[in-house]
This record gives sequence, structure tokens and C-alpha cells, in this order.
Amino acid sequence: MSGANFDLFFEPAYGQPVPVADGIQRLTAKNPSPFTFHGTNSYIVGGASVAVIDPGPENEAHFEALMAALAGRQVTHVFVSHTHRDHSPLARRLKERMGALTVGEGPHRPSRPLRDGEINPFAESSDVDFVPDIAIRDKGTISGDGWTLTGVLTPGHTANHAAFALEGSGILFSGDHVMAWATTVVAPPDGSMADYMASLDKLIARDDRLLLPGHGGPVTSPAPFLRGLKTHRRLRERSIIERIRKGDGTIPEMVKVIYRDTDKRLHGAAALSVLAHIEELMERGEVRTDGPPSLFAHYRLAEG
Repeated sequence: MSGANFDLFFEPAYGQPVPVADGIQRLTAKNPSPFTFHGTNSYIVGGASVAVIDPGPENEAHFEALMAALAGRQVTHVFVSHTHRDHSPLARRLKERMGALTVGEGPHRPSRPLRDGEINPFAESSDVDFVPDIAIRDKGTISGDGWTLTGVLTPGHTANHAAFALEGSGILFSGDHVMAWATTVVAPPDGSMADYMASLDKLIARDDRLLLPGHGGPVTSPAPFLRGLKTHRRLRERSIIERIRKGDGTIPEMVKVIYRDTDKRLHGAAALSVLAHIEELMERGEVRTDGPPSLFAHYRLAEG
């Protein structure tokens, strides 16, 4: 397998709860974009007493759809996979309305400190106000009426990214770490490619039978898909090394070639992804630059 086989088929059914597995419903917010696909998926887990996973953006229609789907049921916990504004903001309103406890790895933070003069390009996308009532740890469990969710910490997309395993089901809510429709944006300083790859290996070592992501449809064959994602990332890494070897020493030059068939609206994110790969390559001693790595630095191979 040369890479992941992405699945672009997805019916969002905006405003309607869609059963996706026993005791699990999905509601998709109508916030489509090149980064969110058709919108953010929120999940309701349980029966009369439930947990909500990734309540979504500050979107009134989505909030009302959640309220309608939750009518007559008690919400005990609101789980947040990470603190981007398309996932976590409605946790506050659900907590106020339903009296639920919020759960997440922790507040928003970058994967590394900002360097002198560096600006976080995803600062406006970050929900820095979210602080969970319960900071879940790796393998930590939280139970409700007929369900138990276990934290599977998966930093990479953000430093505080967490997936949640529904015990006894083989189902993992994978947030933005793994999605069926596209690769995950890993953008320094919010994200770290080294962390992302380590988290990918962590999921490869598991035996989940179904992944339910934050955007798009399910991953129905996790093992080969995860291996394909890893292969895809390593092939991208090799492409970067090849561009540097051929004289494309800057990230804009690399993006122009490597992402020539990609929507130009995504080239900014692509440049950040290349930077994330380069940071990892520099950590391994394969690529060098004068001074700290940045979007505009000039890179060379360590052998050159």
C-alpha cells in the first residue's frame, strides 16, 4: 500500500441525529470548509444518561439540534478531543444548560514555545478559554450509565489532542487525529509532526474495529488505513528531501511542486505541514538550516 485510501463519501444530514453504532448518534454541524470537510461531527453516547463528544463550534443551529436530540436525557459529561474552535466552544453552553462536567486533556497550548518573531498562524482558531473540569490522562476512564470512555492521548494535531475509546465496543472516537476523508493538518507551533507520528504508532498498536472521526465518515478498517497514513507521511518526508536535493531550498518552492495538484486555498496549511516535517527531519539530523527552522528559511541536507 503506497498510502491511505481516502473516502470522500459522506452525508452530513445537518440537524438530524444519525445512528452510527449501538448507543451512538452523530450530529454534524453545518460549518463546511476546506479544513472541516462537510462540518464537525458531535457524538452522543449512551441511552437515558449520555456523554457528548466534541459538541462543536459556536453555532446556534447546531446547538438547537443538539438540544432537540438530547431532550429527555441527562448529559453527565462533555468530552472534548482538542481545543480548536470547530470542536470545543459549545462545551460551555452544554455545561450551563445541562449541568454536565467537561472532560479533556487540558487547556490549549502550543506543542513548542514560539520562537522570536514567530506568529502562531492558528491562534484565531484556538479556544484558549476552555479549561476542562476533568483533565483526563492516558488510559484514564470515565463512566456513565452503561458506558465507559477511556482516554487515549494523541498529541500531534494539537498538544492537547485526545481520542476516546468506548470500552467493550472496539470503537475509538479519533477526533482530528485520524479521519477517513483526508490527512490531518499538523501545523507548528500548535502541532508537532514527531508527536503526530508517535501517536499514529500508538493507534497502530491498538486493535480498534471502528474509528469515528471529528469530520467525515467512519474508518471501517483501521489497521490498514493507519498503516497507509504512516506510509503517506513518510513518502511526503521523502518528497521533501528530494526537493531539497534538487535545489528547492525553501518551503514555498517545495509546496509549489509537491502540492501542485492541491487546491491553492490549502497551500498555506501545506506549507505548515512541510515545516512540521522539516522540524522532525532536523531533530533527526537529516536536514539543516542557519538559525531556527521557519517558513522562510533556506534548507539543505545534512550530507551536503
